[in-house]
Amino acid sequence: MHHHRKPDPFLHQERVWYPYVGLHDPCPPIRAKTYVVPPNQFLGFQPPCLPRFSSREALKHGTLWPILVSPYRKKSETEDVP
Repeated sequence: MHHHRKPDPFLHQERVWYPYVGLHDPCPPIRAKTYVVPPNQFLGFQPPCLPRFSSREALKHGTLWPILVSPYRKKSETEDVP
């Protein structure tokens, strides 16, 4: 039996959506769009003893807890899925 594990939502935050492309749409089709689901959406409550960043690292990342890091990437740094 072959089991498929779901990707870790804390590590794999980017998702792909394939919008409907109509035959008579006057605009060039966008076949795939990407979006980010931030990790806080998967953390129902704050577990005790979460690892913490130092104060300097927390300011750099915008959060005290490494599990909640969601890096922002400019659109020019990402490639849309063909």
